[in-house]
Amino acid sequence: MCRFCVEHGEGERWYLRSENYAHDLQSDLKRRGYVVDFIRNFESKRSNAITAIDVLEKMPGPLERLGKAAISKRMQSVHFGQPLPIEDCAKVFDLATSITVIPCICRMHARGSSADEVCVLVTTQPIEAVLAEGFADYADGPDLSDFHKVDKAEALRLLVDCEHKGLMHSIWTFHTPFTAAICNCNVESGCMAMRLTVTSRMKMMWRGEYVADFDPERCTGCGKCAKLCPFDAISLDGVSAASRTLGTRGHLAGPTAHDACWGCGICRSACAAGAIRLADRSSVAEVAGVW
Repeated sequence: MCRFCVEHGEGERWYLRSENYAHDLQSDLKRRGYVVDFIRNFESKRSNAITAIDVLEKMPGPLERLGKAAISKRMQSVHFGQPLPIEDCAKVFDLATSITVIPCICRMHARGSSADEVCVLVTTQPIEAVLAEGFADYADGPDLSDFHKVDKAEALRLLVDCEHKGLMHSIWTFHTPFTAAICNCNVESGCMAMRLTVTSRMKMMWRGEYVADFDPERCTGCGKCAKLCPFDAISLDGVSAASRTLGTRGHLAGPTAHDACWGCGICRSACAAGAIRLADRSSVAEVAGVW
């Protein structure tokens, strides 16, 4: 299990503990202030992160790795995430009595991206007042009409649609361990955390609690899983997943069978043959301690 499960989950999935969801965000001024500041000053935070990465990646390798590790450790205490499959998202929705869909903040600030409504806020109290304060200075919106409450069934339909687009689900803290959002994203969508984690190798999220397991007898070699994998973790009999070549049987890339997998489960949703299942990471010896 990841460090959050140990520290904030008492050995269970940290994001499935009800005490990690704010019961009264209005009166919890510290966490409320963090959420407002995160929304209000997102562009400057994003710009600072890009600048920091540019500086670090010009440094000698050991210094670059040390700097990225230090930033990752600091972010773990405030804003950190973890991929989770759709069945765990459903359990989160059972805990969160208030489910609100909003436009994606990352997409608002990424060039060439539209601010699709793919972010799902999960709290135990209404959060509209906090959102209104955070977005108050956004000249081009969104306005309150862009925030809408949904029920569990509607939220799951949104997540299924996101999976078909290759968008993985991840859950995020806002002042750890306070949990407030499920994001649906990939690198191409403009997600800053995915860019930092996947492209710049600066970890902004734990690996998921699961890993994908392939059944070679069922795999037809269609390649749909490799096309959708947001972490580019699937190769097709040694062919780079990035090439998207079809017609050969799929398997996880990497020195071991599973070490490239982040456990989001998007490949599973793409497999009509039912050749992919999710195994508990702790049950797979070679990656049980890889987070």
